[in-house]
Amino acid sequence: MKRWTKAITGVAAVALATAGCAGSGGSGGGGDDAGQNEDRTLTVWLMNGSAPETLTDALHKEFEQTHDGVTVKYEVQEWNGIQDKLTTALGGQNPPDIIELGNTQAPAFASQEVLTDLSGDVGDLNGDQWLESLKASGEWDGKQYSTPFYAANREVLYRTDMFEQAGITAPPTSRQEWLDAITKLKAKFGSDPQFQALYLPGQNWYTLLSFIYDEGGDIAEKDGTKFTATLTSDEAKAGLEFYKQLVEASGTTAPKDNDEQTPEQAGIFGQGKVAMMIGLPWEVDTATKDAPDLKAKISGFPIPSKNAGETAPVFQGGSNLAIPVNSANADLAKDYLKLMLSSKYQTMLAEAGMVPGASTDLSPLEKNPVSKAMADASQNGRAVPATPTWATIEAGQNPLKDMLTAYLTGAKDLNQATADANAALDAAFSG
Repeated sequence: MKRWTKAITGVAAVALATAGCAGSGGSGGGGDDAGQNEDRTLTVWLMNGSAPETLTDALHKEFEQTHDGVTVKYEVQEWNGIQDKLTTALGGQNPPDIIELGNTQAPAFASQEVLTDLSGDVGDLNGDQWLESLKASGEWDGKQYSTPFYAANREVLYRTDMFEQAGITAPPTSRQEWLDAITKLKAKFGSDPQFQALYLPGQNWYTLLSFIYDEGGDIAEKDGTKFTATLTSDEAKAGLEFYKQLVEASGTTAPKDNDEQTPEQAGIFGQGKVAMMIGLPWEVDTATKDAPDLKAKISGFPIPSKNAGETAPVFQGGSNLAIPVNSANADLAKDYLKLMLSSKYQTMLAEAGMVPGASTDLSPLEKNPVSKAMADASQNGRAVPATPTWATIEAGQNPLKDMLTAYLTGAKDLNQATADANAALDAAFSG
């Protein structure tokens, strides 16, 4: 998920502000009559690892067949360095016609007025099927500047063989059942000093969001384009308290001052001494790279709610699609988006293991228990605050991480930890 969190730098913001005055945008293609008697090229930038090649090959072939004289120039971009590359492209007069943005990048670019306003096109772009979390990340000041593309969310990955041996007959469907499962796992395997019922690092703030959402809270509230932190609410505090309860109940040896990437939790899980971890479906492949026999023993279930039989809301990361305001082919670009967001190609995304951004048909994901668990929770997904400053917050000194470490280690009590994080978030929002 880190790949969706590239920070907007001060230099980039200046460049984009200048670019916002560069042209009216959207009309460079000349309207419906433009290019009827000449060849045109539609330049598309998608990110490495996003759309599978089978999808893009079929989509581009269909698009060219239905648009005489049009050639799709498809360029796969790398996440490393994409922030600067997008900033340069969007600040010029000849940007690509379609770009993929991480959902935490989208608000910053939208606020700089370098993306085409798509508010009037939502209905034509399968808008009634959009994932709400990605729709929200593409909005700015009451307008829609990008569309959902695909998403993913965390789940509990677990060892089916360990559950069976511990007498756990079904995956937990409530927080209490989750805690009961941990108790049974520790009773069965706790004599092994290396065993962990749940590997849970202290700074896994994505998981914390689920607990805060489940309590009915959030980390910020919105008023127009302004966000105000709400970490001192009773609901946010209750979510933080459950995180601590889970850490203490599990007996995890994960560091309290680092996240799931330091050390990489999938590698720890793959060593065979951990019964559960909270992660993304593709972490199964990472965990079993050196232990392929383990793969058949791993399944998943949604993060449980405190309400029995319900799943907790989940943070949803993903990508959006947008049209640069200075695109010379805005008319063609909208046709491209319409095709990409159609049920045909959204189904292909689901078949590739992603949560489609513009489809409620998740049946392709139900063929595998791990992807099914992600799909089951996906319709209750949430986004982080859609503010231009969020990417910088997440990539920098994240107040949520500092809060977790301070509270879990006892450096601060609940009230002080939440108050300090709240103040830090408010300062970052205003910055």
